[in-house]
Amino acid sequence: MTVNVRDVAELAKVSVGTVSNVMNRPEKVSPSTVARVQAAIDELGFVRNDAARQLRAGRSRSLGLVVLDVANPFFTDLARGAEDRAAEEGLAVLLGNTDDDLEREAAYLDLFEEQRVHGVLISPLGDIGERLAKLRARGTPTVLVDRQIDDRSFSSVSVDDVAGGRLAANHLMAIHRTRLAFVGGPSSIRQVADRLAGARLAVAEHPGVSIEVVATDALSVLAGRAAGQQILERDPGDRPDAIFAANDLLAIGVLQALNMRGELHVPGDIALIGYDDIAFAAAAVVPLSSIRQPSVLIGYTAVDLLLREAEGGAGFEHEQIVFDPELVIRESTAG
Repeated sequence: MTVNVRDVAELAKVSVGTVSNVMNRPEKVSPSTVARVQAAIDELGFVRNDAARQLRAGRSRSLGLVVLDVANPFFTDLARGAEDRAAEEGLAVLLGNTDDDLEREAAYLDLFEEQRVHGVLISPLGDIGERLAKLRARGTPTVLVDRQIDDRSFSSVSVDDVAGGRLAANHLMAIHRTRLAFVGGPSSIRQVADRLAGARLAVAEHPGVSIEVVATDALSVLAGRAAGQQILERDPGDRPDAIFAANDLLAIGVLQALNMRGELHVPGDIALIGYDDIAFAAAAVVPLSSIRQPSVLIGYTAVDLLLREAEGGAGFEHEQIVFDPELVIRESTAG
């Protein structure tokens, strides 16, 4: 049998309105009455209909977080930071994984809007500014995570990936590597394009240094392994002497491929650096140098910014928060 508010009110010998106040505005009810109503709730096993409450309040106690790839530890760390900040406000985070699929991305946005979430955090695949503008116009605050929009029409929290690409390339050149390869893709992902752009800017400042692109169709260990195998199959004189991978998962895959035959050594023959500085980077067979992003802090800050935007309403001035990346040197580029 389903227990309702009237059952609780009858057992506690109070009105239905008093039960409602105990659940939603307990400060308006005497402590003794709160205790009596809570005892009735516990005895009956009453669970309130939160969906109905959300309809009355207009918004739920949840935030939607849409990420590119939940298998990437960078995004799981980012989600942890978002959960930490949301929990401080009594909110929960609903996670949507697009898996680099535009249709899944659109489906999650539709679902979160239908659920009347308190707001949406999103690391978008492509240019969806128009879609997000409609979402916001219908009352759902939206903040970009790990990404900016050029016209600054949305609040965002990101890292300067162009600067990160420069850091990586400059480090490889500082250890006297001159034939660089960038492993990453697809180029439609803004973060990948920015990291490559930064590396190219750095290389352009050093005569005699070159950079090529070894394109991948994903940012995964398997895609990195395939790229590493492709490099292994070249003639020795045609191989790069340094690789900058667009993220650490790719770098780990490249390292696995290079280690399979035992012909090439990292960093002796090929230096290798990744991006994100996930926990697995330090634990790799050859600990990976990487460009660190403050992933947990990005998620925490994004929720904080979303809450400010939700409170500010239509007149809120959008903020773009950009963190600086950090070079972390380990054995894969030693010497």
